[in-house]
Amino acid sequence: MTRLLEIRNLTKHYPIPGGMLRRPVAHVRAVDGIDLDINRGECLGLVGESGCGKTTAGKAIVRLHNPTGGRMRYFPVKSDSKNGGPSPAPVDIAAAGTRALKSAGIRHRLQMVFQDPTTSLNPRMLIKHILSEPLRAMGGTGRRKIDDRVVELLDLVGLTRDHLLRYPHEFSGGQRQRIAVARAIATHPEFIVLDEPTSALDVSVQAHMLNLLKSLQDRLGLAYLFVTHHLLVVRYISQRMAVMYLGKLAEVADTDTIFNRPRHPYTHALLSGIPVPDTEHKTRRIVLSGEVPSPLHPPDGCRFHTRCPFVIERCRVEEPILEPIDSRRHLAACHRKHEVEALVRDRFG
Repeated sequence: MTRLLEIRNLTKHYPIPGGMLRRPVAHVRAVDGIDLDINRGECLGLVGESGCGKTTAGKAIVRLHNPTGGRMRYFPVKSDSKNGGPSPAPVDIAAAGTRALKSAGIRHRLQMVFQDPTTSLNPRMLIKHILSEPLRAMGGTGRRKIDDRVVELLDLVGLTRDHLLRYPHEFSGGQRQRIAVARAIATHPEFIVLDEPTSALDVSVQAHMLNLLKSLQDRLGLAYLFVTHHLLVVRYISQRMAVMYLGKLAEVADTDTIFNRPRHPYTHALLSGIPVPDTEHKTRRIVLSGEVPSPLHPPDGCRFHTRCPFVIERCRVEEPILEPIDSRRHLAACHRKHEVEALVRDRFG
């Protein structure tokens, strides 16, 4: 796979004003330095507890929120390489301004599908206008072409032209999310952040939505960042996984590797909470003690050490680095990553 996005030390801090002059007195460290590579055509699952910074990271990557720091290099398609032309230079979308992103054609290449379509779709707009709005914003397209494209989008997500002149409240939750997906792919994007796209849907509808997303990925060559806390959903749809805790990445690897040989205690704890239908082979749940620390004042050293069952003194004073274990594709940020499997087996079975 060829690289689409290279994210290095991405941070997003929210200032907390105080005093008479309302100057920043502290910062909420929602995302505090993450490194990720996202390849063309792949689905990368981003998982973790609520409040760990998953959604904030996704919004920062597509520049809905301006990053506080870091670098995000976008690698354009090498369209001129067959003709002997030079390859387009990568663009740092973290440093580019709003006008630069739009003029370079990058803004419409990065899209997002939000968690709740009830709030992400304008209730006062017809579906026809909701889907045509991003096309008009791009410019350079006639009215007839826009109308044809809107019908094509509805067909791609399993709806018909009969739905054009309806409002969002006239649809079911699953249909509204299909409309949100159609709006996201309207501008021919290369990368879409999917923020809990199935959590607001009935269980019976979730499978249909996941199959639709996989079908569109194969058909349109899309890359996804799938943000969720539902591990079985990630296992079904993603090729790689990144586990996030308190603004930091704890582990990154292929999905099968994460499920079969996790190397971070936090990942083990998350996986132990998955319900197992086999009553004869019960796994012992790893219950973490204490609460997640505040991102306003994260702990020193490893951020997980306040809840880790295998903490040592080094964890309290030295922050672990996200580094390779067995291969370059499996990374973990844990001082005891080489022995954590044995530790979990000895204590929890």
